[in-house]
Amino acid sequence: MFDKTLAELAKGLDAGDYSSVELTQAYLTRINAEDSRYNSFISVTAEQALIQAKAADTRRATGGAGPFTGLPIAHKDIFCTEGVRTSCGSKMLDNFIAPYNATVVEKFNAAGAVCLGKTNMDEFAMGSSNENSFYGPVRNPWNTDCVPGGSSGGSAAAVAARLTPAATGTDTGGSIRQPAALCGITGIKPTYGRVSRFGMIAFASSLDQGGPMARSAEDAAMMLNVMAGFDPKDSTSLEHAVPDYCADLSQPLQGLKIGLPKEYFCADLNPAIAASVQAAIKEYEALGATTQEISLPNTALAVPAYYIIAPSEASSNLSRFDGVRYGHRCADPVDLEDMYKRSRGEGFGSEVKRRIMVGTYALSEGFYDAYYKKAQQIRRLIRQDFIDALKQVDVIMGPTTPHPAFKIGEKTSNPIDMYMEDIFTLSLNLAGLPGMSIPCGTTEGLPIGLQIIGNYFAEAKLLNVAHQFQQATDWHLQAPANVCTGNNSQGES
Repeated sequence: MFDKTLAELAKGLDAGDYSSVELTQAYLTRINAEDSRYNSFISVTAEQALIQAKAADTRRATGGAGPFTGLPIAHKDIFCTEGVRTSCGSKMLDNFIAPYNATVVEKFNAAGAVCLGKTNMDEFAMGSSNENSFYGPVRNPWNTDCVPGGSSGGSAAAVAARLTPAATGTDTGGSIRQPAALCGITGIKPTYGRVSRFGMIAFASSLDQGGPMARSAEDAAMMLNVMAGFDPKDSTSLEHAVPDYCADLSQPLQGLKIGLPKEYFCADLNPAIAASVQAAIKEYEALGATTQEISLPNTALAVPAYYIIAPSEASSNLSRFDGVRYGHRCADPVDLEDMYKRSRGEGFGSEVKRRIMVGTYALSEGFYDAYYKKAQQIRRLIRQDFIDALKQVDVIMGPTTPHPAFKIGEKTSNPIDMYMEDIFTLSLNLAGLPGMSIPCGTTEGLPIGLQIIGNYFAEAKLLNVAHQFQQATDWHLQAPANVCTGNNSQGES
């Protein structure tokens, strides 16, 4: 059961092989037995999940079932979930019970999905390793000494460990794609504005975007069918027709033009990752695609531009957490200023404090033009690089990350080293483009991700391109040896 994809589980529910209650209880039992090794969940909502599963079974019995009715998933703990703790991985919100649902949660509830719980994450989505959580680091199921990636590491680890068939994530600078790559699953960051941010606790408002994390492109398409769409409650949501993302998955790739950015195949790229990505591209050529070298000349500027823009927006967004209205409040403050200082000092972790300080400095008088304005100008150049490249090709491909999963604690003393792990993913958020990561190999028992980038609103094309690769290969079916429950096994690139 645990090796089945969402699509396969849906067929089993349709055939009556099991009920949603039976399926949900099986996953809840597995989470209870296995998650102590991974720390992928912050909250498990067993009682609520079984109520939802029972309602789904009733809906099926009366003929009102949809494609998602009765399927269990998990939500990243950044999405407000009514009546459930929504912590954002922070002590600041450890006592916060959301009074309403995020639009993404509401959409899955309306589709009949079952929420197993809320997954662990880097505090306020700030991190590339999931070591910044108030609830402790998440461990990679492929090697529990290694990080799962961040900030959606809990969602990625839970899917990889077969604790949930799929999960929601958010991507501000690669936080869906990077953990998907390090945990050997499929994750897609949609076009900015494609998925509502209402009820998704803000980190950097012009960069944040929710998206699916699952075993396969087909599963991600099923999830995006639920998640995507205009939301009047989100001022950044875009009114753009939403296709059926499952409809064109089987379209052949004959004539597909793939661009290979020379900046992505650099000297710092791990040789095993380079080899696996090249092998994946050869597979695409066998499927009828052609390739050509392209240039994204401002790639090297993405990291410095991002780490001005994102902290600046975080500094503004996180000012609301002051101990006054909700969240952590220090004990016995002597006055208002003392309450502000101690509540924020106690409630925020070191990485969040670092980014707030950087952002506040960049926005301060005398530095705004030199830093924030300049970063926004670079952002425009990066966006133009992609626009120019995508006039020549249909999709762009390259590695998702420069290295495989690294050891827990290995990079915590050097923030710059940690930030560089997102060098291939940051640009898409700055440009607002869609991108996804799919498994394409392993090295020393750790997964490797292939990144696929498309034009605005080209999620259906990305999913088609990914699905065709997954029909021809089995990397997405590989499971960590210690969680494997079927015939799957680790492979080597």
